[in-house]
Amino acid sequence: QVRLVESGGGLVQAGGSLRLSCAVSGIIFSRNGFGWYRQASGKPRELVALISSGGITNYGESVKGRFTISRDNAEKTVYLEMNSLEPDDTAVYSCNWQTFWGKGALVTVSS
Repeated sequence: QVRLVESGGGLVQAGGSLRLSCAVSGIIFSRNGFGWYRQASGKPRELVALISSGGITNYGESVKGRFTISRDNAEKTVYLEMNSLEPDDTAVYSCNWQTFWGKGALVTVSS
């Protein structure tokens, strides 16, 4: 059974930082790539970041230079380090593998 479980969301002031984690089970973690997506209220889901099995990363334009995706194969966890957070970053952040999604973690950035 594939499971993706996010953690680390919360409330932060603009300019602050948060780190999200996505614990993955049910697949061979090291052989797979993963993604972080977000959806703000009333807006469509958008790509935040991708990481391949080999560690190659890609980012959405709105987060480039501020967010970093990484992975720990031993811990079977994908991370999203978010710095210089802005109110427009407020959204539910979800971890993704193929057609599977976690339940999401709410990130709220206050101005």
